[in-house]
Amino acid sequence: MERDQLEIRLQAMEDKLTRLETLMVQLSETLDSHAAPASTPEANVMRDWVTDYVSMRLQQLVPHTCEHMPQEESEQGPFLDGTDIPCTDEVVHRVGRIPIPFVREMVVQRVAQKAREDQINRVDIAYFEQSATF
Repeated sequence: MERDQLEIRLQAMEDKLTRLETLMVQLSETLDSHAAPASTPEANVMRDWVTDYVSMRLQQLVPHTCEHMPQEESEQGPFLDGTDIPCTDEVVHRVGRIPIPFVREMVVQRVAQKAREDQINRVDIAYFEQSATF
């Protein structure tokens, strides 16, 4: 591209950014001036629902930080996501590589169920691969 064309495109981009900044300021001012009172019954219901939902999800995502009985030395270490099943770091890494969240959860639940049935103390990569097949 020639220098003139680059300068024209640069100026057009700067104009668009300036327009975007102006719109963002206007939107922010509009939102600030029309702020809903936080003490309405609808707002209280929504706030309570959000608080309950976030609390539930945090307990699902981080179960080992919730109150529980102390575990034996042999059961400490990484756990399968959302379960109390101990596993190796390799298994945690392999589970983290499953890109679709609901599939990851299905696989973890399947492995956890099989580990409970087989009374496995710690899930290693070989057991994970064997039990994760459907």
